[in-house]
Order: sequence, then structure tokens, then C-alpha cells
Amino acid sequence: MITVTTKQRTTRQERAWQVAARVADPEIPVLTIEDLGVLRGVSVGVRDGREHVRVEITPTYSGCPAMDAIRDDVVLALTADGFGDVDVHLVLTPAWTTDWMSEDGKRKLAEYGIAPPTGRAAASGPIRLSLSVRCPRCGSLDTKEVSRFGSTSCKALYECRACLEPFDHFKVI
Repeated sequence: MITVTTKQRTTRQERAWQVAARVADPEIPVLTIEDLGVLRGVSVGVRDGREHVRVEITPTYSGCPAMDAIRDDVVLALTADGFGDVDVHLVLTPAWTTDWMSEDGKRKLAEYGIAPPTGRAAASGPIRLSLSVRCPRCGSLDTKEVSRFGSTSCKALYECRACLEPFDHFKVI
């Protein structure tokens, strides 16, 4: 029989969160699932006499093909760190929003050459329209949308009229 004190559970839970939080997004490898706000919860308890870790993740959009890879990467990371019994669950409500993305994640996107989302998706009242997207390469606001969908459904393809470079823009969702 395993007895786990509250303090041990909290420490193990914090450790499990830290390990899961380092898992990279397979589509944008400079971001972690914590940066994206995809990592929603980590709990550590006992199941069948063994330590059990439950991780909850939320896809950036319904049907996101990266979720299987993220699930597998989370399980691998936690088992490699000594957590034996790991389950990863998809949580669909509330739906993911770019509001959950960290400021560090938005900075990493810009440094990687993807224009980060601006504004808040969950605003109440009048909806603020973004008339232009800043080029992550030269900073110009003289940009145009080339395609509503870029390399993934959560990004749009833009072109900068100043430096003539194409770039992805992570949509506000």
C-alpha cells in the first residue's frame, strides 16, 4: 500500500506539471503546450495502489491533428521522468482561445517569424477589429492576407508589402 501525504502529492503534482509543461508543440516547436495554453490540468493521485498522473489538454481547435502527438509526447516525458501510470485526457469545454496563450509564447511566435494573435477573443461588448497585422520580420503594418488558412487551420498566411516576405499569423480564436 502506498501512502501519499498532501505535501508529497503537491510536490509530485508540481513536478508532473513542470515535466508536461516542457512538451513542445509538434507544429510550432518553439512553443510548449504551456505557452499555448493547451495544458489545462495535472493531478497526481493513487490508483490501484500505484501513483497515477492525469493530464488534461485542450486542442486549439476541434479535430487538431497535433493532439495525438502531444498526448504521446506528454506520456513519454512523464514516464521518462519516473511517473509510471499516466493518462492524458482531451478536454473540449471550455473551448481553447488565444486568450490562454502566454505572453512568453506570443513573444516566441514573433521571434520564430509568426505574427502572434493580438487582442482578446473573449471580449464582451463591441468587437475590436484589427485592420492590419504587423510583419514579424520588419515590423511593418503594410501587410495583406494572402490566405485565411496557412500551414495549419489556426494560422493565416500573410505577405508584407514592405519587405515582400510571406509569414504566418496566429489567428485570434
